[in-house]
Order: sequence, then C-alpha cells, then structure tokens
Amino acid sequence: MVTCNQTTITVEVEKTYLIRRNENNLHLRDVSNPSCNLTRSSNSTHLVAVMLLNTCGTIIEDDGENIIFRNEITSADPNEIISRDHDVEITFSCTYPKQNNLTLGFRHKNPYAFTERGFGAFSFEFEFFESQLFRTKVDASTYPVEVNLKQMMFMQIEATSSIPNTELFVESCRATPYDNPNSRISYTIIEHGCATDSTVQIYPSPKSQFRFGMEAFEFIGAHDEVYITCSVILCQTGIPNTRCSKGCIRSNSGQNRVKREAASETSSHSISQGPLHLVKTSDSQAPGLSMSLGMNIVFIVSSLLVCGVAIYLSRRSKAKYQLLPTSEEN
Repeated sequence: MVTCNQTTITVEVEKTYLIRRNENNLHLRDVSNPSCNLTRSSNSTHLVAVMLLNTCGTIIEDDGENIIFRNEITSADPNEIISRDHDVEITFSCTYPKQNNLTLGFRHKNPYAFTERGFGAFSFEFEFFESQLFRTKVDASTYPVEVNLKQMMFMQIEATSSIPNTELFVESCRATPYDNPNSRISYTIIEHGCATDSTVQIYPSPKSQFRFGMEAFEFIGAHDEVYITCSVILCQTGIPNTRCSKGCIRSNSGQNRVKREAASETSSHSISQGPLHLVKTSDSQAPGLSMSLGMNIVFIVSSLLVCGVAIYLSRRSKAKYQLLPTSEEN
C-alpha cells in the first residue's frame, strides 16, 4: 500500500517469504542517508518506508499534466554494476496533478552561525546569484533554482564576524544529487583550495567573501538535482602560516596542513545550499545566460493520485556520474 500526502510518501508491504529472505539487504535508492533506513518504521509483519517527497533518492518526473515521484525498495547491492541474483525490487510512485499545489519542503539554508574561542560569534551565508555581477541574489522563495545544462551558476559565500580583520577561505566544495554531503555519489569542485573542475571561475571579491561560478551539470542515473556543500575557514588577516594565507595547495606538493592555532583561524565548517534543478531542454534550445527562476514547486494538493506497488525480479545498475563536456569556444 502506498500513501501520498502533501509532503511525504509512505509504503507498507507485507513481509512475504521473498522479502524476509532478503530483509537485511533491502534499501531505498539512497543508501547513504540514515533517515532512509527501512528498519526505522518497519515492524514484524510489514516493511514500512516513510520519506519526504524529495528525499531518499526519489526521482521527480513531469509528464506535462502531472508531477510524478518514483522510488524503489530493492535488495540489489548498490556497489555493484550487475547482478546475477534474483533481487527483490519494489517500485512505487505518487502522481499529483500539476494544476493543484504540492509543497516539497525545499528550504533555503542560511545563515550558518558559530561561536569559537578567539573569534567570538561569526556566521556564513551561501547564496546563488543571477549573474556574475553578484548584485541580485536568487530569491529564497524560488528554491529549487532552475538551471539548464552548461549554464553558468554564480555562487557567493560570505563570512560575518564580531571581530575585525578576518578573511574567508574556501578549502573544498563538492556536489551531490541529494541533500546529504556524505552521499556516495559526489563530484569534487574545489579541493585543498584549488579548483578541480575546468569550468570554475573565481571572481574578485572582498576578503570576507568568495565568489565563484561554474557550468551546470547533471549526475548520470536520472538525478535531476544538485546540492553544493563547501568546507570553509575564517582566519585573522595578515597572520602567516594560516590555512587562509597558504591558499591553493596541490595534492602532490608535499605540503601538509599543520595544526591550527586557535587564535589565528577557526575550525573547518561545512555549509551547503540547494537544490539546483536541472531542466530537460531539447537540443535546439540554447542555455540561458542567467538563472531561470521559474521553478518554484509550491502547489496546493487537494487530490492525490496514488499508483500501486509491484514486486518483481530484476538486475540493477549502479548510478555513475560525470561532468558534461563544456561547450566549444566561438
């Protein structure tokens, strides 16, 4: 049985012999998110999965008239590309008419506030901007932000501190298809303070800000969303040997980060923003030059159409990812 409401999907399946035999290996699409663990809500007689509409690896589709959310419970090994076992696969979906409203629970994440000895209170804000001029933020109410493949995305991280003369350093950034920075599927954008993606552009900014842009991409495996998570540090300006003063350190340079001095730099803090929603466009459509803010999935659901659950055997493929090639220079 599948139950769909305004924010969640609930699946209940009787524990048949086949399910009990594979019970320890059953999982949703996203195996890395603890909140998607099937043991949380299941009981002795039924397998129960409860998830928010946009979590646990749920795929979101648009058929023109409806928004469709699809996921599955499977026993296939997520680390294997092929399988020769008789795997359990329980597919389920919820269908919502587009003319009605659906609240997805996407939340703009800001600010991130911290307190540390020697730095007092400080915070970080991570925002998407409409252009490389960095004058207009993407409105928080429009999340998820809609972008086209290869379209430039403009991002700014800003630090605010209660003490003067501080500078921001972005040590790393990575992209994931889920709101989980520890997802097994990820793509590195910045590492050790160095841009690792060929499309990354760093823009001039004050010491308290970090402005950068890159071409939008998609994760292979029917993932339409991208979250960006960065590791950031705040340092006192002008102090030698801080992580901020060293800048980019290539992995083969032989330099190792020394133990930080509490008075000169903060701990490394993780901040994230998203999602970016990848628009499926035809080959004849050229990517826009600025953010498209049309995707504001905030509908009101009055009637819910629930599709059934089916159990069948199949072979599974592991999702891989890659950055799409950049467009050629004119």
